[in-house]
Amino acid sequence: MKTISWNDFESVELRVGTIVRVEPFPEARNPAYKVWVDFGAEVGERKSSVQITKLYDMEELMGKQVVGVINFPPKQVGPFMSQCLITGFHSEGGVVLAVPERSVPNGAKLC
Repeated sequence: MKTISWNDFESVELRVGTIVRVEPFPEARNPAYKVWVDFGAEVGERKSSVQITKLYDMEELMGKQVVGVINFPPKQVGPFMSQCLITGFHSEGGVVLAVPERSVPNGAKLC
């Protein structure tokens, strides 16, 4: 495992946001959803392509808080421009979202 400095860690903007919109993404190579996340007043709304269809239905994602990396450059995913990376963990059943244990303000930074 490669070690990083505290400055390296601080340069990654991991923020909490609330999913406000979810759409199917049939054009994706792997099954995915398009999601829009509200990261609060400072950051605003960002969209992302997420491959979480094995464990999550679109309806249950609405209003869920998630942890996202907001300072990666935008990435073209087929016809969709992803503006953040929603974090999760690979498991046998699919990707499990990384979520806060309790509700926190949108835009709060992981510390």
